[in-house]
Amino acid sequence: MSGYLAVLTTTDSAERAEQLARAAVEARAAACAQIDGPIRSVYRWEGAVQAEQEWRVLLKTTAERYDALEAVLTAAHTYDTPEIIAVPIERGGTPYLAWLDAETAAG
Repeated sequence: MSGYLAVLTTTDSAERAEQLARAAVEARAAACAQIDGPIRSVYRWEGAVQAEQEWRVLLKTTAERYDALEAVLTAAHTYDTPEIIAVPIERGGTPYLAWLDAETAAG
């Protein structure tokens, strides 16, 4: 088995979050995605502190498919500078990780 990643992005609506999640899963760039929201994000943008409502999308993929996932998210995202952050999954259930491998296998 390869390395595994949890990849996080945010967007400005539930509908866009669903679009990002579906695009990634349909492209087999991610095995699955969960959508949380709304959340409140506070950040600095163009020299000013902003506070906005967002939806968070958490996607699971393999390290081998990360570049494909980043490309899907970047192409489908509406933000100028989308948050795309990957963190390693250190451990996981063997059947789940095997499923993740199978669902992200480039076909």
